[in-house]
Amino acid sequence: MAVLLALAKLLFRPEKLLHMFNKKKKEEEPVMDTNVTEENLENIPTENTEENTETAEVKEELSVEEKLKNEVAELNDKYLRLFAEFDNFKRRTQKERVDLLQTAGKDVVVSLLPVLDDFERALKSTENATDVAPVREGILLVQTKLKSILSQKGLKEIQSINTEFNTDIHEAITQIPSPTEEQKGKVIDELEKGYTLNDKVVRFAKVVVGA
Repeated sequence: MAVLLALAKLLFRPEKLLHMFNKKKKEEEPVMDTNVTEENLENIPTENTEENTETAEVKEELSVEEKLKNEVAELNDKYLRLFAEFDNFKRRTQKERVDLLQTAGKDVVVSLLPVLDDFERALKSTENATDVAPVREGILLVQTKLKSILSQKGLKEIQSINTEFNTDIHEAITQIPSPTEEQKGKVIDELEKGYTLNDKVVRFAKVVVGA
């Protein structure tokens, strides 16, 4: 009878029954080993940290290698561009040199064409000429014109007669006894005129030297 009264009380007080059930369930649950759990928790982040460090080092090494490869590629590109520019410059210079050699005397030739025209006119005038004086005068005019043009281009005659023999500008063809003591070692006669172009000898004067 007493048991039935106790069950009836519990049924009318369900919160008491629920409290007793929860208490019994907690007592039956196993207690976890806190030491093992803490050790596992401590080991896990340490392992992860080491793995992250190794990964960072590998990434850093790859980054340095890629940087070096990029620098090599950039330098190689600069070298190829510089080589191409130099090759173009070399070809252009060679072409300009060839053109210069082919047209170096163009100005002189063009300036001499009027003299050539004068010679042709002088020859025509001599076909029916009976007087030599006008022909000679015409030839002298043409010669003067020619000398004037060449002088404008820097050509000058080398003065040799009665000057000291100089191997820098003279070429001795022969030696003859000098008429006077003062003419010894000097140019007595000139067989072919010498010329300088812009103060540089382009043809030595062929001379006879007194001995």
